[in-house]
Amino acid sequence: MRTASPPVGLPALAGTDLVRQVAGMLTEAIVGGRLGPGQKLAEAAVARELGISRAPVREAARLLESQGLLRACPRRGFFVRALSPEDVDDLYDLRLCIERHAAVEAARRLTPETRAALRRQCEALSEAAFLDDPARIVEADYQFHRLICEIAGNARALRLFDGLAAEMRVVIGLIGRLYDDPHEIARTHAPVLAAIEAGHPERIVAHVDHHIGVAWREVGTLVRALSTPAREHP
Repeated sequence: MRTASPPVGLPALAGTDLVRQVAGMLTEAIVGGRLGPGQKLAEAAVARELGISRAPVREAARLLESQGLLRACPRRGFFVRALSPEDVDDLYDLRLCIERHAAVEAARRLTPETRAALRRQCEALSEAAFLDDPARIVEADYQFHRLICEIAGNARALRLFDGLAAEMRVVIGLIGRLYDDPHEIARTHAPVLAAIEAGHPERIVAHVDHHIGVAWREVGTLVRALSTPAREHP
């Protein structure tokens, strides 16, 4: 007889948009480490814990797969996406190449409208931190960096950045586990925005290097610690 999977610690659901509610709760469980890298998503157990059918859980899993937080394995289900230390190094190395250039170009092309858009995105990150909503923090953080690449005006570079979206959401989620205060994540973006608004290329590159470099070091350390006992299911 198959034993029931242990509960993840999810609250009961209310409301109509079940899929997005489930996706948000699962994202929070992944970011918070209650669903660890490589762990299988037990759909039946999650549905039972939430008091709903399996259908919205499956749809939420598909949504999180599209966002890169889960990976589907045929006939085996969904697993929490895991990155190796080498994946992290490759990702951040490439991010530096893209985002240094993008930030300098974004500053050169900055208009009152795009400046306002960047400020609104910083505000969205601060609001997500105020709500202590890990799913919104991950998305707001990612969208801030993507907006810089969009403003830079290089369509090919933006497509390259978009190709990193899945892995970026994973590492941003890991960053959230490194801070006791979610507002600190929002605050780390303010110097990057200020440098872009000031428009000095050397200063912009220095702030981008610091912002991404600190995350690279801390996430790399965390992933190395997490990857020792747990590897992603093939």
